[in-house]
Amino acid sequence: METMGNPVIGLSCYLEPAQWGSWDLPAALIPWNYVDKLQAAGASVVLLPPDVTNADAVERLDGLVLAGGADIDPDRYGAEPHETSDRPRLERDRSELILYRAARAKDIPVLGICRGMQMMAVAHGGSLHQHVPDVVGSNLHREEVGKFTTHGASFTEGSLIAQIIGSTDFDVNSSHHQAVDSPGDLTVTGRAPDGIVEALEDPSARFVLGIQWHPEFSADEPISENIFNAFIEACSN
Repeated sequence: METMGNPVIGLSCYLEPAQWGSWDLPAALIPWNYVDKLQAAGASVVLLPPDVTNADAVERLDGLVLAGGADIDPDRYGAEPHETSDRPRLERDRSELILYRAARAKDIPVLGICRGMQMMAVAHGGSLHQHVPDVVGSNLHREEVGKFTTHGASFTEGSLIAQIIGSTDFDVNSSHHQAVDSPGDLTVTGRAPDGIVEALEDPSARFVLGIQWHPEFSADEPISENIFNAFIEACSN
């Protein structure tokens, strides 16, 4: 659809304990890097806190970003929790599934980042590896909690992500211990050298892309800018 002014982008956010000033309360929050990158690409950003009645919000959006964060409840894909799994964020899981399905029904562009890509896979009937080192036998994807590592990734020639970054090979930043196992009916278009899924797409949609890394924290500014710019361009058309 034609958009007047900046496209309005909904950005899912966390519901976590937080401290500021003299307060220590549950808060809806998001790392500023997400907002900064989207605004720099030309978006008007609206934060979408967990809310199981938020499908109506999608009617007012031009695009949706599902952000990173804590592990998805394994019950969502029929698995028992691994000993390393995070405390479930049940409200956020429900909310983001509703948002994603409403966005797909409206056919607006979607960008899933890290957990966001994993949520896309779960929404399409897929499943997750709950602890990547158990699968690949290394800490390639997260050597230390709260810090990024860097590793290579390869992308399918002609895929949306390969067109955006202008290459079929690219170094990505990584900080995750879970990953997509089955993509459901989405298409895998990127993998790390150990086979872990790095990108998912729906080729039948105008822009539905999930990426396992964090372009909002990437040190490669041109590549990260390309990703956000391409998303916002799709949201503007």
